[in-house]
Amino acid sequence: MPALKDRRDAPALPAIGDTRARPVILATLSVRVDPSAERMAIESALEAGVPLVVANMLRLPAWPTTVGLGGPGAAVLPHEEDLEEVRATARRAAELGIKTELLRIFSRRPISALLEIVSERDPGLLVLGPDLDRTSPRRLRRVARRVRKGVGCLVWVAPDG
Repeated sequence: MPALKDRRDAPALPAIGDTRARPVILATLSVRVDPSAERMAIESALEAGVPLVVANMLRLPAWPTTVGLGGPGAAVLPHEEDLEEVRATARRAAELGIKTELLRIFSRRPISALLEIVSERDPGLLVLGPDLDRTSPRRLRRVARRVRKGVGCLVWVAPDG
């Protein structure tokens, strides 16, 4: 017969108020956000009462004119066609009362930049959610594999997690 343990001597768990609220990061790869990823990120942030960071990762081309972004010889950056849809995702979250921040990150290595953001912000959940109609499944799998290796938080990948 198994022995019964007296739990009165067990160390107490920390109170809920003692834990630091860690934000939710919703990342996309210069395309609109997948609806299931948006729903997951917004509902998670709302339920936990934490901020939402929407990170739009854009590849910065290696053109000489990109050095002077915004200057007279600045190049037109690619993949900005879904910016309004990404902004709409951030707007919907803010309308629900979630403290929301929209980041547009231009980098030659957008996934490395995403890993750096995750390291800096220390989220509780990273939702990787580019729209699959605009991102190849192969690229998403490759990115997801690299992100899962490089972060120390929960990762949810759209469309099926």
